[in-house]
Amino acid sequence: MSDENREKFPQTEPPGGISSAERASRLSSLAPREKLAALDLQAELGGGEERVEKQHQEGKLTARERIELLLDAGSFVELDKFKVHRCDDFGMEKKKILGDGVVTGYGTVEGRQVFVFAQDFTVFGGSLSGSYAEKICKVMDLAVSTGCPVVGLNDSGGARIQEGVVSLAGYAEIFYRNVASSGVVPQLSAILGPCAGGAVYSPAMTDFIVMTKGTSYMFITGPDVIRTVTHEEVTKEDLGGAQAHNMKSGVAHFAAENEAAALRILRELLSYLPSNNLEDPPLVTTEDPPDRRDESLKTVVPPNPNKPYDIKDVIRGVVDDHRLLEVAEHFARNIVTGFARLGGRTVGIVANQPAILAGVLDIDASRKGARFVRTCDAFNIPLVTFVDVPGFLPGTTQEWGGIITHGAKLLYAFAEATVPKLTVITRKAYGGAYDVMSSKHIRADVNLAWPTAEIAVMGPEGAVNIVFRKELEARGASRDELVQKYRDTFANPYKAAELGYVDEVIPPEETRPRLCRALLMLRGKRADVPRRKHGNIPL
Repeated sequence: MSDENREKFPQTEPPGGISSAERASRLSSLAPREKLAALDLQAELGGGEERVEKQHQEGKLTARERIELLLDAGSFVELDKFKVHRCDDFGMEKKKILGDGVVTGYGTVEGRQVFVFAQDFTVFGGSLSGSYAEKICKVMDLAVSTGCPVVGLNDSGGARIQEGVVSLAGYAEIFYRNVASSGVVPQLSAILGPCAGGAVYSPAMTDFIVMTKGTSYMFITGPDVIRTVTHEEVTKEDLGGAQAHNMKSGVAHFAAENEAAALRILRELLSYLPSNNLEDPPLVTTEDPPDRRDESLKTVVPPNPNKPYDIKDVIRGVVDDHRLLEVAEHFARNIVTGFARLGGRTVGIVANQPAILAGVLDIDASRKGARFVRTCDAFNIPLVTFVDVPGFLPGTTQEWGGIITHGAKLLYAFAEATVPKLTVITRKAYGGAYDVMSSKHIRADVNLAWPTAEIAVMGPEGAVNIVFRKELEARGASRDELVQKYRDTFANPYKAAELGYVDEVIPPEETRPRLCRALLMLRGKRADVPRRKHGNIPL
């Protein structure tokens, strides 16, 4: 609204809101166009200028400012701008604010249509009412019916207590739509303030969660309840802040320094994703030649098979413009997941990280990998897997924690995926972990290996104790000689290549050209799967 109109129609709504009857009375003397301008201003001010200023003082943007940063300039179309709550108890009939605490509508991100809702903390602390939930449900329904992503910008104190079960019913309606939309259209969440109690389940069921450091938190029960029940002392930040959920729980996938950075992450994420499950991800023009060879890959794997290296050096050497958008970067760092492009086409990257825990698979890595694989499969994103895995992490903590079930999740996800699957074995591929990491036996389409690959039931050091036990007892050969003999005979890629389990052994520097060609070859892949309601993934 122009400054002229702001002067003509000053804020007529106190921070607590007014009744519908009082609002009608105040506007009755205005001409239709003036009435619309006055209502527009009231809606845009949300809870009032004082509360907007308080939001800014806390380092947070308003709901409308967030939408402006997320969407292309001038593209936002608002829905239900004048909707108010219907609660007439506890004095709420005199506290009705236009929009009722959530801004909803649609716009574009890089020219592609996106639906959005942004919770407004300046209005009743962003608390959810029945009307508020209806606004969110409307945009979620429109997103599915039009095949467009939906983005939720969360900043809410939770259910509106004055509405009781009506607010709880509103949450359940949203939860149901999260489930119905899952795997149909991308659902992205940004946590930009509080998100507590039952409210956390909606973002938890979306595909990706971005949190801001220092200003956002998520938890089922807050520090006060925990202190009362378990006598533990913990701050909101330590319990459910961005760092806690990015590093410890794995609930969130990105930690942004501020809100502007969080919204940039959402925009970049959307650039890798299709609008819905019936479309392919957008094809992006790149000046990085598909046949580019990367000479640095020749020496990235150390001669010593027990020496670590950073698998991200391999990934960046292969993908377009050396760009990897890592997902869940700070959680289960022994596996790397993220989005990149090959020849302009989006791919999902899954890679063991030998620089962390030697790249072993454990409970957290298996969960992280499985979730990412299934997300890519749901949205027609080909999978590229880099393998350097010595096995599963041993120990009572892992076994009692259910590593069998959690490891099976990753196996199930790769086996279930019907998108193009390309695998590169850079070094170790031992035991059951070899099978799990998108092997030919669970229907990977193209499996490549570097000359440094070691494919075997177990590592040479352990294997010689079994295979060459008699020679060791007789001291007929040194242990080092027997280890090398096992490595030459079994722990190399050529035996697997002889059996067709590896399609080709390639020079490392040829990885990008081979993957780009394979991806192009597989672009028309179709999978014939048995008809069923759904599989029963081990949860």
